[in-house]
This record gives sequence, structure tokens and C-alpha cells, in this order.
Amino acid sequence: MKKKIISLSLFALSLSVAAQLKNDTLQKFPAGTKVVGSSLQSRITGDELLGIKSGADPAKANPGFAGATRKKGRPVLFTIGDSTVKNGKGDGSNGQWGWGNFLYQFFDTTKVSIENHALGGRSSRTFLTEGLFDKVLAAVKPGDFVLIQFGHNDNGAPNTGRARASLKGISDSSKIFVMETTGREASVHTFGWYLRQYCIDLKLKKATPILVSLIPRNNWVTKDSLNIVRNDQTYALWTRQIAEQEKVPFIDLNDVVATKYEKLGKDAVQKLFHGDHTHTSREGAILNAKTVAEEVKKLRKCKLSKAVKKKL
Repeated sequence: MKKKIISLSLFALSLSVAAQLKNDTLQKFPAGTKVVGSSLQSRITGDELLGIKSGADPAKANPGFAGATRKKGRPVLFTIGDSTVKNGKGDGSNGQWGWGNFLYQFFDTTKVSIENHALGGRSSRTFLTEGLFDKVLAAVKPGDFVLIQFGHNDNGAPNTGRARASLKGISDSSKIFVMETTGREASVHTFGWYLRQYCIDLKLKKATPILVSLIPRNNWVTKDSLNIVRNDQTYALWTRQIAEQEKVPFIDLNDVVATKYEKLGKDAVQKLFHGDHTHTSREGAILNAKTVAEEVKKLRKCKLSKAVKKKL
């Protein structure tokens, strides 16, 4: 009986949210409509807002609230991204870790506190449409920093399955798709458009967005090659281009880590991953976190560089 009441309550909540969004987020678009957005208030469905469509698992979200570590006079360093930044609950229970979990080892936490708000399975698009970024943005204050890494989940289908893909490139163009799970139309933008919106909103709050290209997978150019496959013609390139357009710091983690992998060799790199060619082990996540810190230290015009430990 209790389960039935809870289910009915959740259903009622879903209907209530949908009703509130009817005039804006659930409106139908004429066939062939091309919508170009200029703010983060992108049209989304009630299901997307609740995080149902893309398989959001609230249990995996940060157990605390954004900004919980803030102390007077000390900025907060937030991280947002996918499972390569924070895997599952961030406890390594499946042997996989994200680099955001180990940043504290390389930063002086008396100068900056660190909060990892990344969530597995998210793309540049769904981290926004599920309201995950809104929670972080609400906590951001002037002087804060936000490391942003997306790209691993931006491929695939935009309207079927997990429906999380963004369009390719950095233009302001968008397309209307009928979502398989809801039958409703939704506007999908380019990967670069979503990154641009993160930067715009954070700069409006006088915080510093730092765009980070996606970590490389354990993929080598050929079976016998000693070179790691890079994303320098797609997501890493587009991340760099948006950073240049928005005049925000950029860390090419994709290239820098790939170079490290090549120096270590295939056998050593195998130990840096767990379960597949994308998700890192504890050792791999620590290597990536250290690399992020090393690259932040090189950002002379970014005040966060002063919070990196002297000895890495």
C-alpha cells in the first residue's frame, strides 16, 4: 500500500512539473523549425527535468549540496563532467575512479575547497537538461572555479535510447527531434553550444570556467602502433575552440595524457584502466588528476594556479 502511495505521489509530481512547463518546455514546434538558443534556458521536457529520460540515478549524485565545503574567504573549485571525472558514487566500489576524486591531493585545500559534481553517463547536453548544472550554478560565487570536461557521451543517438548526444561542432545551429521515450519534440544543440552556455553563465556570476578536453581512451592507432588515438579533430578541438571564443582557460588533457601514455607504453597503460578502455583505475585517475593540476599550474593568468601545491 505504501509503495502504491509513493508511486502515485511521484506520478502526480511528474504531472505537476509537466503542467508548469507546458507553455515553454513542452510546446510543439512546427515541422522544420530551427531553434537557436542564447541562454541555458533550453526547451526541455518534464521527464528530462526530472532526469528520467536519460537514466539519471539520484543515488549517484553528490550526497552533499553544491557549495557545502565553502568557507569564508576561500573559493570553491567545482568539477562537472561524466564518469571519467566521477565514477558512480565516487567510492571506487566497481574498481573505476574519476580524476575529480583525487584533485585534493594536488591542491592546497587551505586555499581552495574542492567539490566533484560530475555524474556518470552525462553528456554536455544532459548535464544541462537534467538540471545538474543548475544546482552547481546556484552555489557558484564570484571568485570560484569550475573545471568542465565533456565529450565521451556526446556521440550516439540524440533522441533514442539514452538520447544524450549533442550535434557535432560548435555552431549555434540546432535541430528538432521527437524523443522516443516521450513522443515530444525537443531542440538539440551542438557540443560547442552547450560548452558556450556553461561559460556564459559562469562568467555572469564572475566565476572562472576552465574547459578541459576529454581524457583519451586506451585506444592505440593500430594494434602495433605506439601512438594513442586522440580526439584532436572532434571533441578536444571543439573544446579548445570554445575556450578561445569565450576567452577562458583551456587544458588539453586529451593530448597531454595521451603523450604520457605513449611514454609509459602499452603494458603500463593497461593498469591505468579497469573493466574497459574508457574508465580509469585508481592509479589512472590519480595520474589524470595530477596532470590536471600540472596544467592548471601553467595557467599564469588564472588565480587557481596559485592553489596548486608546489611539489606535485
